[in-house]
Amino acid sequence: MKHQEIYGRTVEEAISSALEKLKVSREELEIDVISEGSHGIFGLGAEEACITVAFKENCAPKAVLCAEDAITITTEIIQNLVDRMGLDADVEYLPDAMLTEESENESGMVFDILGEDLGLLIGRHGQTLSNFQYLVRILVAQRIKEYLPILVDVNGYRQRRFKALEVLARRTAEQVRIKRVSFTMDPMPAFERRIVHMVLANDPAVTTQSTGIGDDRKVVVVPRDNTTR
Repeated sequence: MKHQEIYGRTVEEAISSALEKLKVSREELEIDVISEGSHGIFGLGAEEACITVAFKENCAPKAVLCAEDAITITTEIIQNLVDRMGLDADVEYLPDAMLTEESENESGMVFDILGEDLGLLIGRHGQTLSNFQYLVRILVAQRIKEYLPILVDVNGYRQRRFKALEVLARRTAEQVRIKRVSFTMDPMPAFERRIVHMVLANDPAVTTQSTGIGDDRKVVVVPRDNTTR
């Protein structure tokens, strides 16, 4: 990479911007300060700081894995795991599916495992599926040297569960709004609690909290002007 100019309000801000843009560590770049910038007088005459950056020798970025290759590799890894488990199932990539486990702003790659008698792969409250998904993410990251926000589903289980939890969360919020009394929901795994928190995040009448330890952790829906009781 040739030297590239990066600007910021300060030198450190410009460096941070360069690291974020190039997805590298500070140790991988040669950084030269061209201008430290100026605050000016009462905001007049202010100038941004300017730096130039270039990759150090032997630190050039690796080729970015194309989406098609990532899909192929992930599908292959999931299918291999399913086959080793002795399950008769196929793996399908869902380009337009909705993520249910990640933050509301995160996009990702969704794969659905399709077949008969796959309840064992889902497990109680989807816990086995969550563990399976974690394993898939590790294996894919080891293979391509990059983290991907992969979601693994089984026969659309997560999508149906998301819809059911969304309905439950909104009904619970409505009861809390009417009765002005906090309500503690049944224990849920982490990804289901996140769904409830996400669904009710912008509700003007209620807020949500988590309480409990381990498998007994629950979501409490609370009137916004009340304390939990």
